[in-house]
Amino acid sequence: MYMVIWEYRVKRGKQSEFEDIYSPNGAWAQLFKTEAGYLGTAFIRDTNDPQRYLTIDRWVSKEAYERFLKQRENEYKVLDAKCAGLTEEESPLGKWNSI
Repeated sequence: MYMVIWEYRVKRGKQSEFEDIYSPNGAWAQLFKTEAGYLGTAFIRDTNDPQRYLTIDRWVSKEAYERFLKQRENEYKVLDAKCAGLTEEESPLGKWNSI
């Protein structure tokens, strides 16, 4: 399994909107589901900092993830731009393989 992990610091007052879009049933997951290799998203919030979230997107392989990015590049960019106003910070924490 291949995982892509992101950390977000959400703007105050934007948590509900952020959660709707980034949840396992939100807009990002709906876009990811267009690729057969998408396995799901874990969506977690820091218990000590309610503005800090992580997403862990799971894919069958690196190739499936890269195929998705190539085939859905325009849709990805449009959704990313739509979400820009929700966060103060957005950081990729890495791409991981399960062992």
